[in-house]
Amino acid sequence: MPQVLTTNATIMCPHGGMGTTIPTVPKWQINGGYVAVEGDAGTLSCPFALFPCIGYVLSSMGLNASEIDGRKVILVTDFNQSLTGLPLVMTEFHQTFDESTPAPIPTGQPAPPPSDEMADLSKPIVTPPLQIFPFSISTTPTPVIATFNLSAAHPLRWVLTLINTTVKTHSDLTHGAPGATVVPPNGRWDTPSLAVTVTLTPAFVAALTVGTHYLFLTAISRRGLSDHGEAQIGVSP
Repeated sequence: MPQVLTTNATIMCPHGGMGTTIPTVPKWQINGGYVAVEGDAGTLSCPFALFPCIGYVLSSMGLNASEIDGRKVILVTDFNQSLTGLPLVMTEFHQTFDESTPAPIPTGQPAPPPSDEMADLSKPIVTPPLQIFPFSISTTPTPVIATFNLSAAHPLRWVLTLINTTVKTHSDLTHGAPGATVVPPNGRWDTPSLAVTVTLTPAFVAALTVGTHYLFLTAISRRGLSDHGEAQIGVSP
């Protein structure tokens, strides 16, 4: 079973920015670090100057029953994202594991062995497109088409995020958008291997404005582990 998350954990965004979690219920300590609960926020010292990941708010996947003051304890394997929609990598160093389950365990009985999908601590694999996609607003009449290949023994879902570094915004394209088609749609992932194809119309890409923009696809397993890949779109006049 996974470790509980504490303020001593190493938390990183995809750009290598280090996170600092601020505990709101400082009641349980492990090796000097407070156990994190759902809703705890943190800051990220992200080096990506074009559009930095500034922080995060932790959320539970509901795979355990442990609570502090009625708030779920966060597991190191719970999938979490930065405020810009990008995946966080969380690593713990203590030996305190959470064997609780959402379903109650009868009094005096040991915790049942985890299911195969809960025992799987192998993260998914995302293979992104290899090339940077150049796009000229004045001369490129064709859409941008990017395909990401995903694999996992126990897949849950995927998330697609667009980072616009010119206007400093992020958009969730998991369900598509006008001018952005995603196949299969809605983050659906129910086979061990999956190809996700993103098609952006010329009008959609031109509206991003001049600059380098990023498509991040994050694949998530049922345990909550993740991997991501990115595709770059270089928009010129």
